[in-house]
Amino acid sequence: MRLTTKGRFAVTAMIDLALRQDGGPVTLAAISQRQQISLSYLEQLFGKLRRNELVESTRGPGGGYSLGRKAAEITVADIITSVDEPLDATQCGGKGNCGADGSRCMTHDLWAALNVHVLHFLESVTLQKLVDEQHALGFEIEDKPATKRAISSTPVVKPIRVNAPNSVFALGALAVK
Repeated sequence: MRLTTKGRFAVTAMIDLALRQDGGPVTLAAISQRQQISLSYLEQLFGKLRRNELVESTRGPGGGYSLGRKAAEITVADIITSVDEPLDATQCGGKGNCGADGSRCMTHDLWAALNVHVLHFLESVTLQKLVDEQHALGFEIEDKPATKRAISSTPVVKPIRVNAPNSVFALGALAVK
């Protein structure tokens, strides 16, 4: 069995979202910045999470994502399977045709049993449990940074407007007058 970055990033992003959703919808750009995950990659993951009703989106100013269900009702298995992450340690995808001649290989039952145990474990871990662990480790939501204002500390210097001819021809025209 292998857990790729798709599953890891989805779980990480969901923990980030769950930790901060009390302050309103959370933007993917903010999650991307905090977790160092590509914004376009998060958009793909959250599209799948939304289709599986694990998150809800809010459009417009102040929009973003919030959990589609309570954190205690979302398991790590839900998240991983929502982003199409296979939870299968067998070489055959559970079909039993993993042997050299297309029959069941000698270790098929071992890997199939591992699949069952891993799935049961991931189903037993809720998003709320992961959030509670972060709080127990001392996690605190950072204060929102003050909004950057477009006011510069240096005064704006206006260009000097010179009322002078800008070419030899304009100079000649002034001389003729």
